[in-house]
Amino acid sequence: MSRPTWMRPATWTLRSKLVASTVALFLTITVATGVVTVLALNGFLMGQLDSQLMAQAHRVTDGRGGGEDHPNGPSPRPTPGGLPPGLGGGFVHVELEGSDIGENVVVTPAQGAGELSATQLALLERAGLSDRPATVDLGGNTGAYRLVATRTADGRTLVTGLPVGPQRETVARLSFIVVLATAFGLIAVAAAGRWLVRRNLLPLERVAATATKVSHLPLDSGAVALAERVPAEFTDERTEVGQVGSALNGLLDHVGEALNARHESEMRVRQFVADASHELRTPLASIRGYAELSRRAPEPVPPSVTHALGRVESEAQRMTELVEDLLLLARLDAGRPLEREPVDLTRLVVDAVSDAHAAGPDHVWQLDVPDDAVNVSGDSARLHQIVANLLANARTHTPPGTTVRTSVAETDGEVSVTVEDNGPGIPDALQPNVFQRFARGEASRSRAAGSTGLGLSIVHAVTLAHGGRVDLSSKPGQTVFRVALPAH
Repeated sequence: MSRPTWMRPATWTLRSKLVASTVALFLTITVATGVVTVLALNGFLMGQLDSQLMAQAHRVTDGRGGGEDHPNGPSPRPTPGGLPPGLGGGFVHVELEGSDIGENVVVTPAQGAGELSATQLALLERAGLSDRPATVDLGGNTGAYRLVATRTADGRTLVTGLPVGPQRETVARLSFIVVLATAFGLIAVAAAGRWLVRRNLLPLERVAATATKVSHLPLDSGAVALAERVPAEFTDERTEVGQVGSALNGLLDHVGEALNARHESEMRVRQFVADASHELRTPLASIRGYAELSRRAPEPVPPSVTHALGRVESEAQRMTELVEDLLLLARLDAGRPLEREPVDLTRLVVDAVSDAHAAGPDHVWQLDVPDDAVNVSGDSARLHQIVANLLANARTHTPPGTTVRTSVAETDGEVSVTVEDNGPGIPDALQPNVFQRFARGEASRSRAAGSTGLGLSIVHAVTLAHGGRVDLSSKPGQTVFRVALPAH
């Protein structure tokens, strides 16, 4: 099961990563320092307690050392209500004479003096005490004691112990202080780190904002003015962000120059195409006229010459159509406005399908139009050219017997003209470029008749000039062109 997005650091913003890294570093250092401090204090207090314990044990041993009588009489033996010599405060003192218990005293700060129970004495026996201090938990209200066993000269064993409670309480208090300080420190570091990171990343955000604005500019065609630049205060190359800002400004300068050069080149090409198309119209008309005149001469003309003149006239006609298409595209590229008048799209489509039926009787032509007139605002001749080109495309690139269905519909203030055929379809590799100029199909849609490769590009250009759009969906057995235009 995939983790949520917030649990994947790769999806975090740079600001979040920096704040999280700062907090994690602070937490690591603070926890490590706190643990070392607590362990060091615990070791220090334990060593101090062991020193006190050994000193107490030596005093008790020296006070009970020879088994000789005390100068003032026999050695005093403590009772649960008294303290042995050299001891004070909380302690444990047990004297063993072989398997017999000579003295048994325990003093706790909470309960005062008392005696160890049989269970507690058994714990001491199982602990295997020696002259090296060891910690034994006596249980109940007595708690844990640091104990050491020493032997006197007369063979007695003295068990002396000091409570571990005060030392543990001190360590616990320090641990609580460390945890509390770490928690408050985390809150402070997170808040201050967020503010500092936001402040220091502000120049980078300005750079990103400039790049975002440029990315939203239309750069695909026409004159482009890249006026967006990173402010000068964020282009100081002594800083990393300044280097990024300066590099972005340099990139925008180069891109702007390249786009302007591209636009100038496109304008020169468009102007050349427009001028050449305009200039070619007259000589082509002359060629067609002279060819037709020569075929109508009263003198007998050899069949081969008649055929050649027919071919000249046919190719001149085809070249004239190509020149007209190029001139139309050049005018549309130049932004020349089209005529705007109400056009009955239903009647226009009926006429176009009738012409296509006459031109391609080997196809099956179907028509689906509403009973009422569907009006759009535009240039009647150019709109007729859209439908005629789509029908010609279906007739040219599909085999005989193909069914071509043309329909008109109006929905939500939009009028659509759909041309659908059940031919072999357009190859997937060609579909993204099918509306480009001089686009050619592959063998599956090879030309059965002459085609300039400008028909669909004219459909696209004229549709855009009318404020509409043209869509294509194609698969084997179904190819659909849909032209959507604003309703009148």
